[in-house]
Amino acid sequence: MRIVITGARGFLGARLARALAARGTLVDAEGTPRAIREIVAVDSIPLESAPAGRDPAAVDAGSGSATARPAITSVVGDLTDPETIGRALDGGTDTVFHLAAVVSGAAEADFDLGMRVNVDATRRLLDACRAIARPPKFVFASSLAVFGGTLPDPVPDDALLHPQTSYGAQKAIAELLVDDMTRKGYLDGRSLRLPTVTVRPGKPNRAASSFASGIVREPLSGTDAECPVAPGTRMWVISPRAVIANLIAGHDADGASFGESRAVNVPGLCVGVGEMVDALREVAGEAVAARVRWQRDPAIDRMVSTWPANFTPEKGLALGMHGDRDFTAIVRAYIDDDLPRG
Repeated sequence: MRIVITGARGFLGARLARALAARGTLVDAEGTPRAIREIVAVDSIPLESAPAGRDPAAVDAGSGSATARPAITSVVGDLTDPETIGRALDGGTDTVFHLAAVVSGAAEADFDLGMRVNVDATRRLLDACRAIARPPKFVFASSLAVFGGTLPDPVPDDALLHPQTSYGAQKAIAELLVDDMTRKGYLDGRSLRLPTVTVRPGKPNRAASSFASGIVREPLSGTDAECPVAPGTRMWVISPRAVIANLIAGHDADGASFGESRAVNVPGLCVGVGEMVDALREVAGEAVAARVRWQRDPAIDRMVSTWPANFTPEKGLALGMHGDRDFTAIVRAYIDDDLPRG
């Protein structure tokens, strides 16, 4: 199989590439397990800058029977440029994992940038899939930000989409495109609405949810972290280990099992931000947890408050996905997998 990963130099993209390379197989559009012969890593950052890491994702995602690791090909370029997409996809492409995006805070601050990357580039990528004779699988990393407004608690799989941010609206547009092109038989799409992924290693980004990693990552590294929302704010979160396993489970699932919509709420964990700090305290002690400073940021607080925090992910569970047991386990997994060794 030839697998294309957009955003492959980001944290999730790089981890997914490593997991697939170690796993060796995926299930194709006909439902047959096949060896992965090539992984095409697409990003604006060169291959040499790809993050390393102690990555257990391949173990969590299962293992295949391939005897040789797949070739890794790097395509460096901007997805808003059709030439980049043309270099990444060819007639032998079997799967596209579309992870590249302008994150929530940046998309809200720059509407045109968000539309170019999150909508226009996605449309060009989908059109390129249409040109492939055998319709490929298309796994789109969507977001719980497609929901908003007045919602039931917990939120069911078939809840009405009513995004309250530009980022959420852009993800919803892309979901509809994936659904319609799947209906037309152009591709075999599945849109996975990811919870907030924490704990992400590295530096903070412009995502409104970035603090959910920072309040664990920075204190464990010996520095203070500001939390821009109240301790009682609840979030729907998932660990890096679980999200990679769920991306692969969503890919391998039979398309017919998705039902009328190819979008699915990925299982997560409903947890209060104060409880996240309590879990940090349990694992690392009071001195580490005391490095979290509560400093409300009205813009971030307002954006996060539009995101639902509790779901009934029955569809995702039926497709073989899973969430995390508790936030303490998420903190311990970060320490094991990604905390820099001093």
